[in-house]
Amino acid sequence: MRRSLDLHHIISPGLRDLVELANTDDFDRVTEQVRNLRGCTSPINLHGWTITTDQTTRQVVRSYHSEDEPSGRLLTTCGNRRASRCPACSRLYAADTYHLIKAGLSGGKNVAEAVRDHPRAFVTLTAPSFGPVHNRPTTDAGKPRPCTCGKSHTEDAPELGAPLRPASYGYTGAVLWNAHAGALWARFTTYLRRALAEHLGMTQKALNAALRVSFAKVAEYQQRGLVHFHAVVRFDGPEGHTTSPPTWATFDALRAAVGLAVERARLTVVSDAVGERVIRWGDRFKVDQISALGDGELTDAKVAGYVAKYATKNAEGAGTVDRTLVCGSCSGRGYLRGPDGFRDLCADCDGTGQAERLTDLPVQQHARQMIRTAWALGHLPEFADLKLWKWAHMLGFRGHFSSKSRAYSTTLGALRDVRRAWRTAQAEAARIRAGLPVDDENTTLVTDSSWTYLSSGYRPGEELLAAQVRHDIAHNQQAKREGLVPA
Repeated sequence: MRRSLDLHHIISPGLRDLVELANTDDFDRVTEQVRNLRGCTSPINLHGWTITTDQTTRQVVRSYHSEDEPSGRLLTTCGNRRASRCPACSRLYAADTYHLIKAGLSGGKNVAEAVRDHPRAFVTLTAPSFGPVHNRPTTDAGKPRPCTCGKSHTEDAPELGAPLRPASYGYTGAVLWNAHAGALWARFTTYLRRALAEHLGMTQKALNAALRVSFAKVAEYQQRGLVHFHAVVRFDGPEGHTTSPPTWATFDALRAAVGLAVERARLTVVSDAVGERVIRWGDRFKVDQISALGDGELTDAKVAGYVAKYATKNAEGAGTVDRTLVCGSCSGRGYLRGPDGFRDLCADCDGTGQAERLTDLPVQQHARQMIRTAWALGHLPEFADLKLWKWAHMLGFRGHFSSKSRAYSTTLGALRDVRRAWRTAQAEAARIRAGLPVDDENTTLVTDSSWTYLSSGYRPGEELLAAQVRHDIAHNQQAKREGLVPA
C-alpha cells in the first residue's frame, strides 16, 4: 500500500507531481510511456481497453486496459505535422514525406528504380500580385538591390511581405485566391494534360493511352501571406512507374505544357459584394529539371528534402497564428440556442464568434488585415461554403498542404503500416527474450477494443520527464552532426 505523502513544502507543481509519480507502484512504466512518445509536446490521453482472442478456442491471448497504467490512462503521440505545434511529430511526418517523395524520384518502397530515368521536373507556381510589397529583390546576377521603398531590408525585417500602400492593396482578392488555390491546382493538373496533348499534336485520348502524368505537391506560404506550390511532376508509361514513357515525352515538352497550363487555368468567382474575380496563377513560375545522375543542382535527395521541409510548415511564415480563431462554445456563430429556442449572446466571445479578438492577436498589421478580411468574407452568403471564418487563421487557405497523384509512389499510410509492423516484430522479439508465449502464425486472432478521448497534454511531472527526453534527443542529434557518435 502506498503511503500518503505531504508535498506542500514543494513549491513547483511539476516537481511536486513528479514526486507523486515516483511514488506510484510502477514509476518505470510512467517513464517508459513518456520515452515512447519521443518528445511529443501534446500527447493524446486515452481511456479504454483492447482484448485479443483466439477465434477458434475463444481463449484470451492478451489484453490491455488503460486502468492498469500507473496514471490510469494511455498516452499516444499527437501526430501533428506542424513544427510550430509539435517538433517531434513533425520530424516524423517530414521523414515520411521525404521517403515518399524520394521513392517517386529514384525508386524503392515498391516503386520501380527506372523512374530516375523518366522526365522529371520541380515546378513552382505562385500567386499573382495584389499590390507591391516590401521585399529583397536581386539583380540578374543575384546581387541584392534596394526595395521599391528605397531601403535594403534585412532578412528578418518585420515589414517584409507587407504592402507598400496598404490602403490600395487587394486584400479581398488575396484571401479569395488563397481560398481557391487548391481548386486552381486541380484545374492546373487538368489543363496540363490538355496542353501537353496540344503541344505534341495529338488527341487527349491518344495521350492518355500512351502516357501517364504523376505528381506530388506541397504548399508553402510566402511572406506576403499567399501560398505557392512546389511540385514534382514525372512522366510515366501508360501502366505507371513500371513502364517507360514514350521517347517523345521529354522534359522540354513538359516545360512547354506547364507554361500553357499556367496561362490557361482559370477560376471565376462571382459575388454581389465584391464583384467578379478571376482566380489565376501569377506570371512567375519555374520549371527545373531534376537530374537523373545526381550531378545537377536539383538532385533526388535535394528535392525530397525541400518538399519534406515545406510539408511541416504552416502559415506562421506569413506572420499569422497557428490556431483556430473560432469560439469553441458557439462554433463561431456568436450565439447559443437557449431552452426557449431563442438566440442568446455567447458569453465566451461576447457575440463576436472569435476565440480571440482580432485586435489582440500578436501579429503584424498585414496578417491582421488578411485575417479580418477572411473573417468578413466568410460571413457573406455567397461565400458560406468556403467557411472562411474557420480558416481565417490560415489567411483563407483551406486546401491540403501536401497531396499526390495515386500512381506517384507509396503512401504515408503504407509507410506507417511498415513502421507499425516493425514495432510489432520488435515487441514479439522482446516476448521471446522474456520467455513469454508468442502467437502461432496459423492461429486466427480477433481483436476487440474500445477507446475514449480524455484530454491532450502531460501531467506536470510527466512534462518534466518529456523535457528530459527532448533534451536527450537534441543532444544525440547534435553529437551525430559533430561526428561524435555514428550517424
